[in-house]
Amino acid sequence: MGIDPGLRRLALGTLLAAYPGPVPPDWAVESVAEGLAGHTLFGTNVHRPEQVASATAALRDGRSDVLVAIDEEGGDVTRLAHATGSPYPGNAALGAIDDVSLTRRVYHAIGTELATLGITVDLAPTVDVNSADDNPVIGTRSFGADPVRVAAHSAAATTGLQAAGVAACAKHFPGHGATIADSHHELPTVDASPDLLRRRDLPPFAAVIAAGAKAVMTAHIRVPALTGDLPATFSRAVLTDLLRDEYGFDGVVITDALEMRGATLAAGGVAPGAVRALAAGADLLCIGAAVDADLVESVAAEIVTALADGRLDRARVEQAADRVAALAAWTRSARPGSSVVPDGLGYAAARRAVRVEGVLAGLDTPLVVQLYARSTVAQGRVPWGLGPHLDGTEEIRVVAAEADPEALRRRAGTRPIVLVGRHLHRLPGGRELATALAATHPVTVVEMGWPAAWRPAGVQAFVTTFGASHANGRAAAEALGLTGHPKTTR
Repeated sequence: MGIDPGLRRLALGTLLAAYPGPVPPDWAVESVAEGLAGHTLFGTNVHRPEQVASATAALRDGRSDVLVAIDEEGGDVTRLAHATGSPYPGNAALGAIDDVSLTRRVYHAIGTELATLGITVDLAPTVDVNSADDNPVIGTRSFGADPVRVAAHSAAATTGLQAAGVAACAKHFPGHGATIADSHHELPTVDASPDLLRRRDLPPFAAVIAAGAKAVMTAHIRVPALTGDLPATFSRAVLTDLLRDEYGFDGVVITDALEMRGATLAAGGVAPGAVRALAAGADLLCIGAAVDADLVESVAAEIVTALADGRLDRARVEQAADRVAALAAWTRSARPGSSVVPDGLGYAAARRAVRVEGVLAGLDTPLVVQLYARSTVAQGRVPWGLGPHLDGTEEIRVVAAEADPEALRRRAGTRPIVLVGRHLHRLPGGRELATALAATHPVTVVEMGWPAAWRPAGVQAFVTTFGASHANGRAAAEALGLTGHPKTTR
């Protein structure tokens, strides 16, 4: 006996799928016509602007109000500019500048680009308060460690995106900033009381709700005081009692990707995770990046089965689908303002974020040594560093834990060394290499990750960019006097 068509359509209306490659396959468009809420675009779906616009138009052939989502945070997490790095600095840089009007303009520019391409939901901004220096997954994606500052910029980012006609999705509720584990690989624990969450992690969510955020994304984190052994994504106490009832959010609750280990470890798979998330109060279920027609059908079938066996109440699923439909209707009716993206906005902002401790001198012909740093799943393999911006300056790339300080000194000769790192304080071998080089050689350090309190002894200067986007890299190269100031094209 086949699945009930009406129930299948109801279940599909709560699913945010994905597809491989630059062109939506037939099943991706057909499933939209059959009721699928929408698709998320990833770097593999993005080749050129005109190709993305063609792809979103093809999805709208399936249904005119299809949701097309993307993780376009600016800074270190970009899908549109995954081949080169983002032309905008990320949240840490914007928070360091602390100009909320600039944050609004940057996010309005990002939203304008997305709207031009037919993308209707930005899975941004990240509004987590990064209270842990060693946080492996948030870091520079956060506006900072001060809840008041993060709240102000989160609201500005939300306003900027939605003024461009693109729905904002604030993430990751109830706050991923205190973790020292990555929920893509495991289930992190935040051992905090509800009162501490209200003081430290929740003010930015209150701010974006007040600013009219259309969506909030869940976190695959365990908060024992609220969630027990389950992630927040599966917790009614978090999604319904806290987010809905206490904070008054009436928009769409979107799950973080259900394929992530932080969710699958607790649920036993994507399909049972979808049922648990709906039961807890989620509305739109982001399946993940590795999605095909069979997976979409299996998740929809599991939801229908759960309706039959009592794990899910039909009214709850209808409520979720109605909220998603209301979001889709908003994206169709949104009236964006100016469609002009200011030339060079992101690069000018990145320059304002650069901080220099010490003296930048004698750097006419340095040896630039960039340290390899592993990218997170959220970031992907996006180019970073000073390389694209150097004007004839020699650059080499090394693994910190394997580098020989004496060999680097010999290669540099009489030239100073510019050591470029990302989260240098926690990079294996990074501290030791910086200290060893600075003991006998003029060294300037460029930190392009989250800046910790650690500073290597003996360095000439310590430069902080608060991010590793293309804009951040150019700003650092300019501060060091190593670029010919190429013309801005975006």
